[in-house]
Amino acid sequence: MLKPAFEVFYPQSNQSCVVFASPHSGRHYPASLLRATVLDDKAIRSSEDAFVDQLFESAPQFGASFLKARAPRAFVDLNRSSDELDPALIVGVRRRGHNPRVASGLGVIPRVVANGRAIYRGKLSILEANQRLADYWHPYHEMLQSLLDRAVTHHGQAVLIDCHSMPHEALQGIARTGAKCPEVVLGDRFGAAAAGDVVDRVEMAFRDAGFAVTRNAPFAGAYVTQAYGRPSRGQHAVQVEIDRAIYMDEKQIKPSEHFADVQRALRSVIAEIAQIGQERRPLAAE
Repeated sequence: MLKPAFEVFYPQSNQSCVVFASPHSGRHYPASLLRATVLDDKAIRSSEDAFVDQLFESAPQFGASFLKARAPRAFVDLNRSSDELDPALIVGVRRRGHNPRVASGLGVIPRVVANGRAIYRGKLSILEANQRLADYWHPYHEMLQSLLDRAVTHHGQAVLIDCHSMPHEALQGIARTGAKCPEVVLGDRFGAAAAGDVVDRVEMAFRDAGFAVTRNAPFAGAYVTQAYGRPSRGQHAVQVEIDRAIYMDEKQIKPSEHFADVQRALRSVIAEIAQIGQERRPLAAE
């Protein structure tokens, strides 16, 4: 059993309206999954945002909360809607129109990992799927909304930084001729998930730390940014994708010799982003 579904790290004083979250860095693989999978211990981790939680773990030091999942993405994908169930994997699920994510095996209970490799030998029961959602998906999202509500109550707005990593191969062909390949991709669903000044501030924080940054290509934001990005209500969501090649060995799934340098650079980024909230009205006594 993986419970609890997540860990929350709170700051000593709630100085910032910013909430950092890592939904895909969970690495507590249940024995039931390892028994059911056709993949080896390394292949099943290929969809994991490995070590992203460690890259952003300093957030509470700068007054921001940090939420991280414990369940791995191959077990339940917290960046998908709970109704994105795959009829090709789960017995008893009816096909409901065409959903490209579900059709490719990347629903809320994934059928495949990176490069389309099948996870399971057979199918799962609807009971098993619903149990995963009840135990891990719903608790994570309830806590995430609670943290954002708390930020709005105390600071008048909330900024969610949804932290992810991307395989280096996803960036091939993105950089213009002669331009540096982006190391960070910010997704705000083309302005729908966050106000422009918030995204500008996030982008400048990464650029000032020396990262090459682009927006919305190839990743504009998935379920989390769509569901939680409500700028008209003072709730902003920005997805951050970091090139895995700059901090880890993707094949071996191990931190590289550059990990500490990237982590150090991100510390200054986190400190700057957290300031967005600290410029709002003072926190009321708790």
